[in-house]
Amino acid sequence: MIRKIIALPVGLIGVLILAIVLFVNLNPQFGGNPSSEQVAEFEKLDHFRDGKFQNLTPTEMTMGFAKAMKLMPEFFKNDPSRRPDFEIPVEKIDSIDLIKSEKTRLIWFGHSAFLIQMDGKNILLDPMFGDVPAPHPWLGNKRFFDELPIEIEQLPEIDLVLFSHDHYDHLDYESVQRLKSKTRKFLVPLGVGSHLENWDVPFENIEELDWWEERTFDGISYAFTPSRHFSGRGLTNRFSTLWGSWVIRSDSERIYFSGDSGYGPHFQEIGAKYGPFDLALLECGQYNENWKEIHMMPEETAQAGLDLRAKQVMPIHWGAFRLAMHSWTDPVDRLLPKAEELDVLVRTPLIGSFIPLESDQVENFKWWINPHH
Repeated sequence: MIRKIIALPVGLIGVLILAIVLFVNLNPQFGGNPSSEQVAEFEKLDHFRDGKFQNLTPTEMTMGFAKAMKLMPEFFKNDPSRRPDFEIPVEKIDSIDLIKSEKTRLIWFGHSAFLIQMDGKNILLDPMFGDVPAPHPWLGNKRFFDELPIEIEQLPEIDLVLFSHDHYDHLDYESVQRLKSKTRKFLVPLGVGSHLENWDVPFENIEELDWWEERTFDGISYAFTPSRHFSGRGLTNRFSTLWGSWVIRSDSERIYFSGDSGYGPHFQEIGAKYGPFDLALLECGQYNENWKEIHMMPEETAQAGLDLRAKQVMPIHWGAFRLAMHSWTDPVDRLLPKAEELDVLVRTPLIGSFIPLESDQVENFKWWINPHH
């Protein structure tokens, strides 16, 4: 009898382990891994050691099991301040409105996803258009709004997609499936091409870059620059692909896109090499003191704008998903006073609205405030 009682939970554990193994191995969401030939090339780099990419600034990634367990109830706590309590305004876009603009403009889809129209080209940044930033809907929190400004199928042909790293809230399997037939080129960090190839994106449409590498397409220059973060989509492939930020330059305009990053000296270095920037799209959300080295605090976002020599800063990585324990408006509530103190100009446009790069009037809509309160 005792053996039967013991055998039951052991059997359940075995079934659970088998289910996890099958889920990880059969679910295409996890993508692919760099080949052994690629890893051999990575080994020649200064920032790749012991089979892993390394941050330029020493970065503490180990929280400790005890602390992680202690944080779990807080992370999953049903705190109403972590989601909007009203329907946040999202501007709808007609595909006709996207006929190529003479002047550079951007559209924010919430979180870190953007469409940039520059010199007649359509460029997507971290186009995560899915509902949940996780390998399965049960494993994440749903987007704050039900409808995107425009669906992928209504977008014009995309000249270039840039990815900053391979985390689920930036690189989305379903979005890539819907984009790959209408995208001319994918520019990605080292190793990230293995995911796209696994998802049947043609090899010739993918180009991988290392930090500080540059490419020019159709008169627009792209530089892949460092950030302070990490990578990995599976249980065992953390640090297996590179992460970073992007500099986008035409003859007369410069945009910086931070991807995800803790604060560090790389911002000054990028500002000195490629600044001043007309606009810096800077991470500002999903932070916590326990992981402050890989996600900036809002006050650091304002300082990063100064370091980059940016004329204007726009907070990103907020307004769409809950991935941390702060209230959903905390990023912007903390950024704005610090930016004012440092004399950093901040833009807070509506999700889905056209954001002109050159603007006499900076969009400072306080759309995150509940109009019914």
